Amino acid sequence: MAVFTFEDQTTSPVAPATLYKALVKDADNIVPKAVDSFKSVEIVEGNGGPGTIKKISFLEDGETKFVLHKIEGIDENNLGYSYSIVGGAALPDTAEKITIDSKLSDGPNGGSVVKLSIKYHSKGDAPPNEDELKAGKAKSDALFKVIEAYLLANA
Repeated sequence: MAVFTFEDQTTSPVAPATLYKALVKDADNIVPKAVDSFKSVEIVEGNGGPGTIKKISFLEDGETKFVLHKIEGIDENNLGYSYSIVGGAALPDTAEKITIDSKLSDGPNGGSVVKLSIKYHSKGDAPPNEDELKAGKAKSDALFKVIEAYLLANA
């Protein structure tokens, strides 16, 4: 298995503590409210801490799909969160898992800087498909913007 690492960074007008609370602590309640296509979030293993696996069901192209999301680490004091996509529609056939490490910090005008490190754990040594990476990033960015807009509208 080869591991390919990608770095990304974005900013948000939402304060780091508010964004962290919505994306980590209250995500199971906030995300289905903010994103119409999300139908449910259920814990299939664990107690909500590291090692917990959640099944997130959503509607895409008129079809119900799911993603298995495993919590790898929670660092509330430093606004850090790590999780892996370990199954379902968002995991390409060529990947064992995709791990996302996120860290929020103070940004301009009271907002946030979001730093991401994405580790693509491939099956074998084949690099990830560029089109799949672009599509995954586009979906992730769009999801983030919808949650951000929800938080700004409901502040």
